[in-house]
Amino acid sequence: MAEIVRMPKMSDTMEEGVIAVWHKKVGDQVESGELMAEIETDKATMDYESFNDGTVLYLGAEEGEAVAVDGILAIVGKEGEDYKALLNDNGSTSEEKEEEAPKEEKSAPAEKAEKIDTSSINAEIVRMPKMSDTMEEGVIASWLKKVGDSVESGELMAEIETDKATMEYESYNDGTVLYLGAKEGESVKVDGILAIVGEEGADYEALIKADQQGGSSEEKAEEPAEEPQEKTESASSATNAAPAAESSNSNGRVKASPLAKKLAEDKGIDLGQVKGSGDGGRIIKRDIENFTPTQKAAAPEKAEESAKSAPAIELPKVVGEESFEEMRVSQMRKTIAKRLAQSKFTAPHFYLTMEINMDKAIEARKSMNEISPVKISFNDMVIKAAAVSLRQHKMVNASWLDDKIRINHHVHVGVAVAVDEGLLVPVVKFADNKPLSHISAEVKELGGKAKSKKLQPEEMQGNTFTISNLGMFGIEEFTAIINPPDSCIMAVGGIKETAIVKNGELTVGNIMKVTLSCDHRVVDGAVGSAFLQTFKSLLEDPVRILV
Repeated sequence: MAEIVRMPKMSDTMEEGVIAVWHKKVGDQVESGELMAEIETDKATMDYESFNDGTVLYLGAEEGEAVAVDGILAIVGKEGEDYKALLNDNGSTSEEKEEEAPKEEKSAPAEKAEKIDTSSINAEIVRMPKMSDTMEEGVIASWLKKVGDSVESGELMAEIETDKATMEYESYNDGTVLYLGAKEGESVKVDGILAIVGEEGADYEALIKADQQGGSSEEKAEEPAEEPQEKTESASSATNAAPAAESSNSNGRVKASPLAKKLAEDKGIDLGQVKGSGDGGRIIKRDIENFTPTQKAAAPEKAEESAKSAPAIELPKVVGEESFEEMRVSQMRKTIAKRLAQSKFTAPHFYLTMEINMDKAIEARKSMNEISPVKISFNDMVIKAAAVSLRQHKMVNASWLDDKIRINHHVHVGVAVAVDEGLLVPVVKFADNKPLSHISAEVKELGGKAKSKKLQPEEMQGNTFTISNLGMFGIEEFTAIINPPDSCIMAVGGIKETAIVKNGELTVGNIMKVTLSCDHRVVDGAVGSAFLQTFKSLLEDPVRILV
């Protein structure tokens, strides 16, 4: 009997899987344990082994398409077996859509069928590929081919900026570039039209119409070219019209923007005397600001009263120009914004701040650097102390998973690194088991990769706790937003020499402030406080870190 093979949940955050490669096709025999497909999840591309024996009767998606978790991945059964009843029981499927398509075509006008008929067009749509597991759109960094150029398979066509890095796109088509779907600096959704390549002179517009179901991007591209002519004609007619017609219509009503009316009221300007420069003679802000009331007839009584009541004040004329610039948001910044907004507005944050005396830590670091093969920083000591503390306070090393809490038995510390386009968090894995010299060398290597955009996805995954240190920028104290899926993040300030009370006497000490941001769904105030006490004791007596 035929059985439905459903998309498995291959990671805790997986919602759908993309078919990277099918190793079996319809009609092939498959045995339990045999490799059936490679599935791209939100974490990695993984092998899927069959749990069924039989013949592949149906595949739920083509390569590159996504299937939701528990959706129909395939159907396996006996050769020739009728499986359509299984599809009908599981809602609408691609097979049903194929059956319904002829009905729709019959009811649709013949003209529409002709518009979407692209079988005779010798050209192909090049779509935006999904270059990373979290990519939703790509930005054209630069085109290496333009319309009219010839391109061959394997030849470099464009540079595309994803949410991870800027990557080169090689053509899989041979022919002439007939159309480019976006300009440099513009974005294209995954599977959107990147370009069209084919035979020179091929009707690529029909391909676009068929793809967008009648809404051609070429038509949209032509519209702006016609608008300037209309605007020119209206502008010339407005220029030739009488001044009165420019600022008022036939019934005498003054045409002015709300802001212009407000400015005129504040300045006491009669709108009837202002010549409008907007569409149809409409008075806009610029007209009010540039208006010189030379012909304005002020009321004699008011003029005399104002002259008597106050002496004339001459203000210096200040000439300035309003200006601004807009910066395009990079894919990395979009991803950071999305993740942090989700964290801030879904996880109930609360904050715990503690002062730590770093006198002994300063002495210990000086001694360690005399024998260490790499220079150990205070940040390295903070990472090590936090990792050791997490071993004793497991709830701080946990994650919220909606219906359960995952308590991690391993310690992977994420270290926030500032780069030009935002913030990256490389992960020091098993930080509690590594000596300070190892942590120092690893952090330096990961930091260098982050700034040169050479970090691999696996080097930014798996964090169970995160540290953000702004002490090197002179920041004494700040709060940080939790980095999912962690339940806590620690914000570390700089070491400041200040007056402290020690053994009942006022003396000078080196103080560092840390603030622990906690997800209240996982960590309570007492749990977070106990963690900070352990962390404080380790840095105030650094020998304990090494035990």
